[in-house]
Amino acid sequence: MPRNLSAWIDLTIHLIVMLALALVTFCYNVYVGAAGLLLWALLVAFAWERCRDRERRLERYCMGVIRNVNNVMNYAVDSLPQSILLVNRDGHLEWCNNQLGISLGGQKPEQGTAVVDFWPKFNLEAIWDTEGEYRLSHEGRSYHIYHRMVPTPPQMDPLVALYVTDETEFADLQQRFHASRTALLYIQLDNYDEIMQGQTEAEKSMLLLAVRERLDDWMNGLGGFIRGISDGEFVAMLDRNALEHVIAEKFDILDQVRKIVNSKGMPVTISIGLSLAADQSYKELGEEAEAKLDLALGRGGDQVALDIGGKTQFFGGKAKAVEKHTRVKARVVAHALRDIMESADEIYIMGHHNEDYDCFGAAMGVACMARALGKPAHIVLSEMNEGIDRILDMVRKDEAYQDLFVRPGDIAGISSQSSLLVVVDAHIPHILADPTLLDRIPKIVVIDHHRRSENFVKNPLLVYIETASSSASELVTELLMYFGDNIRPTRLDATALYSGVVVDTKNFNVGAGVRTFDAAAYLRRAGADPVLVRALFQSDYETTVALARAKANAEFFPGGLIVGSIPERLPNGQIIAAQAADGMLRVDGVRMSIYVFQMAGDMVGISARSIGEMNVQVIMEDFGGGGHANVAGAQVKGEPLSVVRGNVVERARAYIEESDKHESHTAG
Repeated sequence: MPRNLSAWIDLTIHLIVMLALALVTFCYNVYVGAAGLLLWALLVAFAWERCRDRERRLERYCMGVIRNVNNVMNYAVDSLPQSILLVNRDGHLEWCNNQLGISLGGQKPEQGTAVVDFWPKFNLEAIWDTEGEYRLSHEGRSYHIYHRMVPTPPQMDPLVALYVTDETEFADLQQRFHASRTALLYIQLDNYDEIMQGQTEAEKSMLLLAVRERLDDWMNGLGGFIRGISDGEFVAMLDRNALEHVIAEKFDILDQVRKIVNSKGMPVTISIGLSLAADQSYKELGEEAEAKLDLALGRGGDQVALDIGGKTQFFGGKAKAVEKHTRVKARVVAHALRDIMESADEIYIMGHHNEDYDCFGAAMGVACMARALGKPAHIVLSEMNEGIDRILDMVRKDEAYQDLFVRPGDIAGISSQSSLLVVVDAHIPHILADPTLLDRIPKIVVIDHHRRSENFVKNPLLVYIETASSSASELVTELLMYFGDNIRPTRLDATALYSGVVVDTKNFNVGAGVRTFDAAAYLRRAGADPVLVRALFQSDYETTVALARAKANAEFFPGGLIVGSIPERLPNGQIIAAQAADGMLRVDGVRMSIYVFQMAGDMVGISARSIGEMNVQVIMEDFGGGGHANVAGAQVKGEPLSVVRGNVVERARAYIEESDKHESHTAG
């Protein structure tokens, strides 16, 4: 009687005590003792029967409870609002509850039915022998599946249990929330002063009205909101659904506005900075949109910069940056730069890795400013700069430039709060001659003519980026003009700056504007020697042969793309690649030329050129580089040249096809 063991022990103790009393009574009176023993025997029989009866009733009760619990459990499992499935290794149904049939909107599937028959996208291989969560969509329904393996005996086939919850309503709510997120846009005419110059008041009003009408129509079609905040500046709001549509259309509003021209035939262009609401406050949302507008303007305008999910994307950028006719900004920047330099104890100047003539010339110009203020200056040169060996040797021979040039290893221990670092002809940290210097010198000035990239030097004191300028040497030359009356560039300074302008303008044939020739005239008056510059650019026999070989292995692709490669590492491979890319643009039908060349170690360089209608900067940004719409480049580390070349061809062809398709759509 295991279930009544405790009660039976208690009863036995009482019976033993009673038996002892009956035996004691028997000693005094036999008859009374015999009656007591008889009574005790009857009591034992009665107690035994009672215990047996209680055991039988308890067993009947327990069996009844078990039968009821099984029925309740079966009912509960079948009636759960969650579908439960047992699936074998072949993906067939071994068992399921009734809820599965309800969720499928029909009858309960039979045993042996393949799961893919009612969920075609179900992937058993992805979840087999694992435990976790899985999401599935089918015919407008969304399912959340928790899966785990079922413990089975060795002789039994393995099974996986699927616990399926229909979360369609939650998914719809999530989608509505996602679609209702607010996108804030800052819109600005990025060539307002130039487009309005020389226009009558009536013409100015008509231009602004035309722009406003295009923007209003665009926003009304999207269900958005737009308001003007000043002449040529607007703020607008969209929801996420409308934004997805705009992205799919590649922000065709840029092309629509570009069709508007003033009385002199100059097109109007706009730039847009956009930020999509996530968890930030409205203040942070506005600051982000404003920062993206600055980024779009810094890249030359006529484009959109937007941030979605922490990733910056760019659209547009087809129009060339408009050259400004006044040097007001150059004068203001020159005075600000002078003040910053005067407060510094020492000045370091640095350009991009593997310096070219423009980078070197701009650095020499900044060093000239430092000398005029009596400040010690050092130009930080990377370990690889064979392209400027000739002019570098000339400068080093002059005693006036002793201790001017340093290598990154020479200044590894430099860390100063009072020094100044001037970055020229670049603004992307990882391509600089010594990126670690950015962390060791907090005061930084950036002077560049390339379109601004998302990756930018952090917290500079002063930024001077003019994408309409032909070269960094041109920008520095203009700063020299307004830096002070006592500044006098030497013959070598002027020649270095002049060579930078000549190289980046292809001998004044590409990107040279009115201010470019003014800068060149200033340098000529300062002693720049064009004959010496031509001598610097003369190529030897080996270089000429290598250039001819590079042109000979070029491959032409439909759409006007030509791609070549220089697989062997040459001392002046970058120059040869650039010259080959420039030369190929003269081939009839070529709209874009790209050369891939081997650099030191496992580094592969890319040099890209276009005739103007294609923006090679956008392509080079995909490879971590940048530049101008017509001239750009990149460096890829850790990949073979053949792989880089294949990726370049694929990306460039996709860009051309997309651009041609979009132009056709816009024209239609």
